[in-house]
Amino acid sequence: MNSQVRKAFESDKQAISDVVIAAFGDMQGQEIADLITDLMADPSAQPSLSLVATSNENVVGHILFTNAQIKHSQRMVSSAILAPLSVHPEYQSQGIGGQLIKEGLKQLKAGDVELVFVVGHPGYYPKYGFSPAGISQFEAPYPIPAENAGAWMVQELQPGIIGHVRGQVVCADALNDPKHWQE
Repeated sequence: MNSQVRKAFESDKQAISDVVIAAFGDMQGQEIADLITDLMADPSAQPSLSLVATSNENVVGHILFTNAQIKHSQRMVSSAILAPLSVHPEYQSQGIGGQLIKEGLKQLKAGDVELVFVVGHPGYYPKYGFSPAGISQFEAPYPIPAENAGAWMVQELQPGIIGHVRGQVVCADALNDPKHWQE
């Protein structure tokens, strides 16, 4: 399948919402679409990176990375949270999610982001370089039940951070709700 990844435009807002609702279902999808809108307007989420995947000029996937901080860290660490990732069901299992992740990480690394966090499926995100964040001594903004601890993951984009920095991750205000921290 031929798809391209590019930065999202304001004019993509409805198409992104449509993809999210299709990917997650009507009720949860609308909540996630609203969260994306809230994050894009939230000053504490900035800088953010919003990318879309397109096929034949139609938006078929979306990924959002927002600013994060590490509380009680020995030094400032440029960090981001990946949330959410959505691919239209008709285009899933074709590598689009991976394209979005790879391009997002590439752009964040070029922008000197050092760490990226995600709460996601522990069978999916490790394929893209993520590993358990808890064992690296990074606490999620809200406690994650022990049975889901593997869903809280981190990726080091700049060498020498993991093992030298630890603390609680602080997310954007719009993402600061326990319901967003469940896998």
